Amino acid sequence: MKEVRYFYVPDAAVAHELPADEASHAVRVLRLSAGDEMMLMDGQGCFYRAVVTVASNHHCMYDVLEVLPQQRPWQGRVHLAIAPTKLMDRMEWMVEKAVEIGVDEITFLDCKFSERSVVKTARLDKIVVSAMKQSRKAWKTDLHDIVPFRDFITDCRVGGLYIAHCYDEVERRYLFDELKAMPVSEEVTILIGPEGDFSVDEVREAMAHGYRSVHLGSSRLRTETAGLSAIMMAQLSK
Repeated sequence: MKEVRYFYVPDAAVAHELPADEASHAVRVLRLSAGDEMMLMDGQGCFYRAVVTVASNHHCMYDVLEVLPQQRPWQGRVHLAIAPTKLMDRMEWMVEKAVEIGVDEITFLDCKFSERSVVKTARLDKIVVSAMKQSRKAWKTDLHDIVPFRDFITDCRVGGLYIAHCYDEVERRYLFDELKAMPVSEEVTILIGPEGDFSVDEVREAMAHGYRSVHLGSSRLRTETAGLSAIMMAQLSK
């Protein structure tokens, strides 16, 4: 008996054919053929049990057998805003693991000490999809292009707003304690700076716009590790 495979089909409810890249993987790599069952995910909260009806070199047609609405495994929304590292493979790794752990949105920040001001999201989006399928997530993580730090913090946001940094001269609270004290259904936005941290002025500006000053513990973490730690804390608090 073949293992049931998962495929990302944004319009699975109305379409009857896998997208080209998914079809190629299904037919050429996994060798699916007519009669094989597969699971589709629309990235909006539904799985679809389906059966392959036609499989050719470039096409994979299907019929939906059952619609399976899913429940979110956590309440509220978790939004990570993070300054990208100079080496993108570190960000790619972080995005993959963040999606597997569970995050609703990821935005990249262009800060004063940022090592990179341009991020190509097309490849990262493919990593998001792959991680979503691997971890069986019914909702696709929203991935946003890089945004200037000031534009991000001045945008109107609701819920718990936090900026993590390493400055001892600015009073900080432990992020996990802050999150545990929040209603589990509340939205959370967490800012993580570049390797050189946010500037003190950026921290104070964010605080002036409602962000709470926090730390992630006693260890000094790399950017991508800090991002994952923040997401894990958010998940454990929900």
